[in-house]
Amino acid sequence: MKFASTTIPCCLRSRPNLSLFHSLFQNATSPALVIFRQILQANVNPNEFTFSLLIKAYLSSPSFTHCPSTAALQARQIQTQCLKRGVNQFIHVHTSLIDLYMKLGFTSHARNMFDQMSYRDVVSWNVLICGYSQNGYLYHAIQLFVDMLRENFKPNQTTIVSLLPSCGCFELIFQGRSIHGFGIKAGFGLDSHLNNALMSMYAKCDDLEASQLLFDEMDEKSVVSWNTMIGVYGQNGLFDKAILYFKEMLKEGFHPSSVTIMNLVSANAFPENVHCYVVKCGFTNDASVVTSLVCLYAKQGFTNTAKQLYKYYPTKDLITLTAIISSYSEKGDIESAVECFIQTIQLDIKPDAVALIGVLHGITNPSHFAIGCTFHGYGVKSGLSNDCLVANGLISLYSRFDEIEAALSLFYDMREKPLITWNSMISGCVQAGKSSDAMELFSEMSMCGKKPDAITIASLLSGCCQLGNLRIGETLHSYILRNNVRVEDFIGTALIDMYSKCGRLDYAEKVFYNIKDPCLATWNAIISGYSLYGLEHTAFGCYSKLQEQGLKPDKITFLGVLAACTHGGLVYLGLEYFNIMTKEYGLMPSLQHYACIVALLGKEGLFKEAIEFINKMEIQPDSAVWGALLNACCIQREVKLGECLAKKLFLLNHKNGGFYVLMSNLYAIVGRWDDVARVREMMKDSGGDGCSGVSVIDVISADDSNNNNNLGPSEVYLNTSIWQHLCLY
Repeated sequence: MKFASTTIPCCLRSRPNLSLFHSLFQNATSPALVIFRQILQANVNPNEFTFSLLIKAYLSSPSFTHCPSTAALQARQIQTQCLKRGVNQFIHVHTSLIDLYMKLGFTSHARNMFDQMSYRDVVSWNVLICGYSQNGYLYHAIQLFVDMLRENFKPNQTTIVSLLPSCGCFELIFQGRSIHGFGIKAGFGLDSHLNNALMSMYAKCDDLEASQLLFDEMDEKSVVSWNTMIGVYGQNGLFDKAILYFKEMLKEGFHPSSVTIMNLVSANAFPENVHCYVVKCGFTNDASVVTSLVCLYAKQGFTNTAKQLYKYYPTKDLITLTAIISSYSEKGDIESAVECFIQTIQLDIKPDAVALIGVLHGITNPSHFAIGCTFHGYGVKSGLSNDCLVANGLISLYSRFDEIEAALSLFYDMREKPLITWNSMISGCVQAGKSSDAMELFSEMSMCGKKPDAITIASLLSGCCQLGNLRIGETLHSYILRNNVRVEDFIGTALIDMYSKCGRLDYAEKVFYNIKDPCLATWNAIISGYSLYGLEHTAFGCYSKLQEQGLKPDKITFLGVLAACTHGGLVYLGLEYFNIMTKEYGLMPSLQHYACIVALLGKEGLFKEAIEFINKMEIQPDSAVWGALLNACCIQREVKLGECLAKKLFLLNHKNGGFYVLMSNLYAIVGRWDDVARVREMMKDSGGDGCSGVSVIDVISADDSNNNNNLGPSEVYLNTSIWQHLCLY
């Protein structure tokens, strides 16, 4: 180990004393490794306490926190010195080294060191259990606890508190309850630290009642206890309750800590109120609090305020800049997002994967696609493209703009493909309208030994809607039931949408009514289903019921309701719902909403009103809006207006085959067959043949061979492959 020359303090030059060096470690007047070098230069022989203090001081040093690669090298150097001087035989030194490697993420090395220990105590076990838990090795932590009991070691409160975060997921709730029971049996039930950890664990397992009960039964509540409950409700989306607990905490005479403020941030509190408390409580110099406040402003869309606060705060870090970058991206202001990204480089702050995907996720406009390609190049140059998050972001980017070949190229170039990457690629294919490719990718994924999760299933169900393939959809539903996948939120929504679009509204209804507390997206799916089948009054009833449940309708809700009005020819009711959406709820209509109203007016022959409505639109009408009016011309046999609309549509997008078909149908309805032939010739010139089409019929029978006789070769392979892979689980 080579040490750079350092200056020995004046107080130690004449009579070097080990205890004085130890006091320097404890007072943290200099970096830990610098002090250790001074000890060696002074020819003082370090002992086991020196190394314990060295490791403790080093763990809290900036070099350990901010430079992981350097920290790993320095950790090995410290271990070498321990081995050289034989102090690693002391149990507390060996345990400190294990803790050091666990905090660096070297779990295998730490476990090897633990296995080599000739004697262990409870602290050694606790350090390893805590390390596994913090590094995400949940099952390893629980197994180590079992091994500890088998070797007749008696766990203490610290053991249980270290282990509980490993049980903070729905799959391990049984183990968490068992450990809770063990703690009570061991006499730790009144320990406040343990109860705080238990409250947090139950909250992460969606058992808020258990968290609440533990909190209510506590005789002495500390600031930590109140902070835990505020965080519990904030992280579970119950923001009002989190704010209520904060107010109760103040009434009880507790002073908020920096953690309280950060928990208020997680509760999505109004940023200006939180900002006032930060100033009032004197946390303006706390870096973590100010960073959280900047992130809160950015998250809630107050991007300029976040930028101003960041500008006047002396500390510049990547977390705050990343939050501002993401906020600009969500607003579609890619230019400002790119400017902030460049600022990180100018400040010598190396952007990470999160900062890069913050920009990539905001690129939704085709005019910004070149910027996305530029960031792809930066990712390759900086090595960030090898990161799974960045690779997924790039796959989503290329899929969004129908560049599926580029997305697949990125996908197949990846050495390791975790489930999230498979999901990104499958979802990308579905979004690009290539659901058959998505199904084939799923088959490849299964052959690679990857088990689908709820996101995989939801994406495949959306693909079934595009293909109109009820059989695969039912197979996916069987998989969900067989594996006890919770049919809530987006899985339930995807099932309802799939059954509605594949002709089984009765199945969609069964799924909907089996969901205990349907979310807004689920209500939207069933409303759209009823609208699709012309059951407008049932759709209106669902709209009223979701409001009774305290849910606020969004743009998609009104899209379903307006579609119901269009199917039913309810002009005045449709206009009333449109006014409710814009005036009562303050929602900005999209082009789809405008197209619904145009179609509604046009179907009833109110062409003058429809054109006036288009002229008053706040956004530029697209081909969907004009196409809705052209379709109405077909219904009402309005040839003259239809021809004018066809010319406009031709100028907007001459390659869009939809308006050729509509115009051909209009001429056919009035018997102008020469014009029908002329339109079809024009369609051929634009790239389509104008006459051929494909109809797909999915015949469902008890006999699989009969099914296969009614399908093409690729469809037979697709159905059989999906069915076989899903039946493996």
